[in-house]
Amino acid sequence: MIFAEFIQWVLITLGIVTLTMLLAERYGVEIAIGIFAALIVIANVISSKIIFVGDIASINLIGPAGVIVYASTFLITDIIGEIYGKEYSKKAIIAGFFANVVAVISILVAINWTPAPFVKEEFLQAFNNILGFAPRIVIASMVAYLISQTHDVYAFHFWKDKMQGRYLWFRNNASTMVSQAIDTVIFITLAFYGLPGITNQVLISMIFGQYVLKVFIALFDTPFIYVATLTWKWKASAEG
Repeated sequence: MIFAEFIQWVLITLGIVTLTMLLAERYGVEIAIGIFAALIVIANVISSKIIFVGDIASINLIGPAGVIVYASTFLITDIIGEIYGKEYSKKAIIAGFFANVVAVISILVAINWTPAPFVKEEFLQAFNNILGFAPRIVIASMVAYLISQTHDVYAFHFWKDKMQGRYLWFRNNASTMVSQAIDTVIFITLAFYGLPGITNQVLISMIFGQYVLKVFIALFDTPFIYVATLTWKWKASAEG
């Protein structure tokens, strides 16, 4: 995947996510929380595919295919927090966590369920290879998710209080970029540290490559959070 293609998919994904946030403004915050939980599950399901974006200083920028979808969830909690408040952002995180638990259990059931006799072996193998996962990866993902997403909510509102509700662009980027760093370091370290062939240099390269991709996404989501929040303010003003 060349860098231009990566940017294209980032913009498309962020645009779709922002559209769902506009629908939530019309039909209720439950829409936003539901979409957040769905994206958490989707990100984990499609992350078995590894993408290549480019390289910086001879370091390959690679990551799971779910990196854009997952990174967009930080945009959602920031929008929810800005419009509805911290407590609703926390509810979204809880919903996302339990949605992921249900998805993991459901996938394990599907993998271990006795298949119909006419199902071909190669199909079953492909199914298991794509949807199967190591327990260590699941644990690493959930730990990183809870810590980074919780940090994002609290950091966003910390800066909101400090800046008296101003400088949304700074609050959005400051909270998201730090949270993404926390997420990347925790996940990759817990998931891959000590495995055969994974030296400290390889580990650092993996962390750097994925974090760079997440920073690009965080920078691109700034205009979208303004679209969502300004639309909400305009609507509130018109109704007032």
